[in-house]
This record gives sequence, C-alpha cells and structure tokens, in this order.
Amino acid sequence: MTQDFPDTPAGRALLAELSARWAEPHRRYHTTDHLTAVLAAIEPLKDHAHDLHAVRLAAWFHDAVYDGRPGLDEERSAQLAQARLTALHAPTAHESTATLHLPVALEVARLVRVTARHSYRKEDGNAAVLCDADLAVLGQDPAAYDLYAAAIRQEYRHVPDPLFRVGRGEVLRRLLDGPLYGTETARDLWERQARENLTRELHHITD
Repeated sequence: MTQDFPDTPAGRALLAELSARWAEPHRRYHTTDHLTAVLAAIEPLKDHAHDLHAVRLAAWFHDAVYDGRPGLDEERSAQLAQARLTALHAPTAHESTATLHLPVALEVARLVRVTARHSYRKEDGNAAVLCDADLAVLGQDPAAYDLYAAAIRQEYRHVPDPLFRVGRGEVLRRLLDGPLYGTETARDLWERQARENLTRELHHITD
C-alpha cells in the first residue's frame, strides 16, 4: 500500500496520517481492514479505470474522515484529500508551479465525493472502479457479509434499533432497486451473491 505515496518525508507523513485515521478506535467497519479490502478489490477492476493512481488515492481518502455522518464525512474527506495532495505536490524552490499535480488532487477529491451516493456517469471509469471496489463486500460469502452488517450496526450503535431498521431498510432497498456495480468485471464477480446477501438482510430486519 505504501507505493501509492512518494518515498519522501511529506509522502511518509501523509501515509502515517491516513493510516492513523483508518485505525481510529471508534470505527467498527470503516477500518484499516476495509481500506485494505477496497485496495485489493480495485486490482481485478483496474483495466476499467482511466487513472488508476487517482482511484487508489481516492480509496485511501474516501473514509479518511469518519464520524458516522453520511454526506458530511465524504465532503470532509474530499476536502482533506484536496488539501493534502495539493500540499504534497507543492512546487519546490526549483519549480515555478505545481499545475501538473493539481488535477490529481481535484480528481481524487471528486471521486471521494462520488462515494457519498455512488452516483456517476456511465462513462466515468474511475468512479465505477472506486465504487465497485467499495461495494465489493456486498458480494462476499454470507458469513463475511454478516460480519460486515454487524460492524455497520456497531458503528450506528447510538441509534435505537427501530430507527436503525428503518434507515438500514431504506439503504438496502435503494441498493437492490438500482444497478449495484458499474463495471462488467464487478458484475461477474459479485452481483449475484450481493443481491442474495442484501435480500437476506432486508428480510431479517423487516421480519
């Protein structure tokens, strides 16, 4: 995972900061394990991306800020990505501009914002790869999916069970009503199992 950052003092500092954020003790699902799984899931999908480096950086940043506030977490993570990546590639004393690097920071921030709703244009290969990798957990075997669902519940342990069931049910129905994956590769790998898992959880929380 360290290959995503330059082997410089600034690059190592950013890697350390992000690693610490993903290891925060209040997290239950959005942990280092989730980050590792997303980065791994990108690999079989990488041919669909237009800028694989930006996609991998976006994976590092997509839940870097996590307080259990959907939408706001992604926005703050996107702002963090743009600020940190712009600073990482700031011009040195021998360079007049960092213009070549600014588009990378902007693209990473854009991709992080996409993960708030997983909504993007059909031709947006970068977003499709990132979102498919983020949702790869849905298509894992039932035991792994159940661990994911239990961890999500723990992250919302402050929400009373009846309210959580309503909110979670809405999320599950929205996922089932739309296309789960944007790339053909992800659909082949995970779609059928994901729909079985989502349907099973929905039945469980609505019974």
